[in-house]
Amino acid sequence: MKCPVCGEDCVSEAQELIATVPSVFSPCSDCSSRILDKNLPPPVEGYREPCRCGKRFIDEVYAHLYAILVNEGIFSGEEPLKDVGTPLVHPGFAMKSPPYLPENSLVLLSRVAEKKVADRMVQDVPEIKAVVKFGTFTPGVVDPDLAVPPQSYELLAGCDIRANIFSSRAGPVVLYQQQSKIHIEFPRWSNPKIEAVEFHVSAVNPEWFVDAFCGIGKLGLIGARMGIPHVVMNDAWYAAAFWAAYNTQVNREFFRVDNVKILGDYRKMEEMPVIRKPRLIAETEGEQEIRVYQGDFRELHTILPPVPVLAALDIFEKRIPEASEKALEEWRKHVNGEAFIP
Repeated sequence: MKCPVCGEDCVSEAQELIATVPSVFSPCSDCSSRILDKNLPPPVEGYREPCRCGKRFIDEVYAHLYAILVNEGIFSGEEPLKDVGTPLVHPGFAMKSPPYLPENSLVLLSRVAEKKVADRMVQDVPEIKAVVKFGTFTPGVVDPDLAVPPQSYELLAGCDIRANIFSSRAGPVVLYQQQSKIHIEFPRWSNPKIEAVEFHVSAVNPEWFVDAFCGIGKLGLIGARMGIPHVVMNDAWYAAAFWAAYNTQVNREFFRVDNVKILGDYRKMEEMPVIRKPRLIAETEGEQEIRVYQGDFRELHTILPPVPVLAALDIFEKRIPEASEKALEEWRKHVNGEAFIP
């Protein structure tokens, strides 16, 4: 599949990507591992080259990146290895041990890199897929009232499209995202949000399921995998809504659909990154109906049928009880059925 960011074939169908797990990060018999202390600078002898199989232990990749930062004058050589940045592997899935990285399998979130050094990292370190300038904020929409202007990280070099594979009782879903536009989330062995959806869907057995703050589509697509006949996903942030639509296409083989029509254009959507009136971004054709909207969750009732629905309101500020109660109250004013905060 064509990548919406770089235009290359760096996006795989869900089954194709799932089939690579877990061997994608497994070593061959000749691979070596040297576990480095992340709180210290790397050893003076430097980094080791990739194995003949093309993979390299993640600590060696970090030592290579560290050497570039020293060579470019960004590091003095006294900084701890962990200051290189935050690693996000592609694909991401729950792992039992650190990975041996093949080419183009790591997106680096860095607080210190600039454009020049990022270009060198992508060119000289084969495992690096992209370098993103990391900030102290969370990208995207973080305020249910849409009063706080959204922000994005900066893509410095490469293509920062990567995927996570999340497990559920109904089976896995593959979720692609542009990492500079979407908040960080990595699969764990258990996922309370997914478990909450599974619990409520099993208890209610709904005809309609709404993922009102869908992000890139995780909970909505889990609902679709569980066989719910009608699924609606929505997010006010353009990047989240687009990737929820795109991930519906990526995972379409798991649903009872004949076709997925993506109506939104990624670049054009960026011109209006946050909108209130729901705009249809994608829809399916077939036995199962899945729709993706960009808009304010408080306006979703205008496009929903007057029937009971099960709704997940995965707001960013759920740790603040008042914010959760306010979101639920707003939703229940207009929509019948059950709503919960996952």
